[in-house]
Amino acid sequence: MRLVIQRVSEASVAIAGRVKSSVKQGLMILVGIEPNDASDDIDWLVKKAVNLRIFDDEEGVMNQSVLDVKGGLLVISQFTLQARTKKGNRPSYINAAGPELAIPLYEEFVQKLEQASGVEVGTGEFGANMQVQLINDGPVTIIIDSKRKE
Repeated sequence: MRLVIQRVSEASVAIAGRVKSSVKQGLMILVGIEPNDASDDIDWLVKKAVNLRIFDDEEGVMNQSVLDVKGGLLVISQFTLQARTKKGNRPSYINAAGPELAIPLYEEFVQKLEQASGVEVGTGEFGANMQVQLINDGPVTIIIDSKRKE
């Protein structure tokens, strides 16, 4: 499972021109799921995401987590994070999990993120054409892959 985490001053996701979810200061998290992902990947990534110290403290040092700043969370499914680009110019998505596996894992990720953070997590809609807007604060963007825990 792969996450792209962006520290945002605001973010939203719209479907068919209507805003489904939005957050102010917090994290916008893109989630890409592979066929061999499981609950232990989710547990590890949720712990990493909510404790990631990428918000400034009083001295301007990135030393606080989304929990510390009581920030919002917006989670968007994005199978293109699993793109393979080694050959040619058209990405291959054979590494992305199909909906029968990805949807339950995505929903589990959101549920566990809500439990760990104590806040309602905003989401998009799995498989929908979504328009995501955000103001990346910093910019700060972190990529975390549960298959690369080193």
